[in-house]
Amino acid sequence: MKDRDYYLSLRRRYEPEQLKLVIVAESPPASGLYFYDPVGKVSEPLFAAFMQQIAFAPSNKEEGLVQLRQRGWLLVDATYEQVDKREGRDETILRDFPLLCDDLVRLSPDKTVPLILIKVNVCRLLGPKLLTEGFKVANQGREIYFPSHGNQPKFHQQFSDALQSVV
Repeated sequence: MKDRDYYLSLRRRYEPEQLKLVIVAESPPASGLYFYDPVGKVSEPLFAAFMQQIAFAPSNKEEGLVQLRQRGWLLVDATYEQVDKREGRDETILRDFPLLCDDLVRLSPDKTVPLILIKVNVCRLLGPKLLTEGFKVANQGREIYFPSHGNQPKFHQQFSDALQSVV
């Protein structure tokens, strides 16, 4: 199993110089298809959803990741432990909340970069806690579904609504 440092090393290659938006997701998936793995497929659900959001059709994942970096968007995970196929996912996310806060403060020391939380449990668990910590959470209590299993249209509407509040 890959550890936090492995995932962060992949992500850091695509961290924008001018950060404009941080998207907080749940965790790297148990499938092994990590968002910031440039040799992955452009058809991966979350990656494909973001490409649709920015109206960009990359020929490979590297192109899309570079495009997101140029736009100032960064995806971070609430935990870097693969919890999507496990019991106790919420407990793990809450346990790793201090690590998430440290990561977000490193990215935005003044906490002014807006956050959009995706996946219902992440929105429910972390939205209020991040607001209490002084972060700018664009969801404002609204849930955003993960873009898979038929939830793609809902994701796009919910994400677009949250995005409108930060532009």
